[in-house]
Amino acid sequence: MMIEGFEWIQIIANFGFPVAITVYLLIRFESKIDKLRESIDVLSDNVSKIK
Repeated sequence: MMIEGFEWIQIIANFGFPVAITVYLLIRFESKIDKLRESIDVLSDNVSKIK
């Protein structure tokens, strides 16, 4: 079964946009997750100093 040119465009249109949004969100959230991890490390160090 050969996929015609127009069918490829439909496949890209159907799956390309969700993939692009997912990649964008993963890149955006990566920096926020790194900052959160650093904050948790600092908090953990402060709690262990108190004990």
